[in-house]
Amino acid sequence: MKPQTKNRIDKLLDSAKLKRTEPRRVILDALFRADKPQTADEIVAAIGRSCPNKVTVYRTLESMIGAGLVHKAFIAARTWHFEMADRCTESQCHPHFVCTDCGQMSCLPGASVPMATKTPDGFIVYRQQVRLEGLCPGCGGRAKDTACRE
Repeated sequence: MKPQTKNRIDKLLDSAKLKRTEPRRVILDALFRADKPQTADEIVAAIGRSCPNKVTVYRTLESMIGAGLVHKAFIAARTWHFEMADRCTESQCHPHFVCTDCGQMSCLPGASVPMATKTPDGFIVYRQQVRLEGLCPGCGGRAKDTACRE
């Protein structure tokens, strides 16, 4: 881990009033380096040999979720995906896109989706998450090429 990354992570942990432990540092480093939400297995793979056991990874993620550093972006195929919480607002996460053809997942921080405003009586919305599904540019381009040839 680069010294400036370690300093950034330590400041983040200090601001959240969490101890500077090595598991927290390596998990945050893996999430910083990721360009999309990660499953716990992807985090473990990104950390490599110095990774704490999986139970520690899950517990550490939960503590960082509670502190507001990380959030659960969405669930796909019965698996949670995690990302840094600073990429979203307190009430709304940026949309995520999943390609139904190749499975590629992308963050769409520039896309705006209005907050749900009218909910049935008795429902209280704390956070809104949007997951879009369709074809990514690579698969969408192939679909157009195929359609043009037919």
